[in-house]
Amino acid sequence: MATDQPASKFSSVNGQQPELMLSAVLHLMSHYHANGACPKLAGVIERHLQALSSLPDLGPVLQATCQQLSQQWAALVALHRPVPPKASVIARLARMLGARRAAMPLPQ
Repeated sequence: MATDQPASKFSSVNGQQPELMLSAVLHLMSHYHANGACPKLAGVIERHLQALSSLPDLGPVLQATCQQLSQQWAALVALHRPVPPKASVIARLARMLGARRAAMPLPQ
């Protein structure tokens, strides 16, 4: 079924979509600290700001502001990303010994 609407899910409909998205991201931002600085919420906020920054119907100043805020929220999300578990002492020793054995020439 063909429609006359643009393909992008973030495109505006009579100029209302950017306002709704901006309203939503402001609402999310207001709940970020109220909910104990939730990392998942920070990721959602970052994605909303990124989507807003790419909307053609948004003014250039607002686009630039959303892009800058998106980058700041992305840095915050990266800070809260879980650190991969450290290898045990035995695993590190095995890796070191394996590297030494690989570097040693085979006897001929």
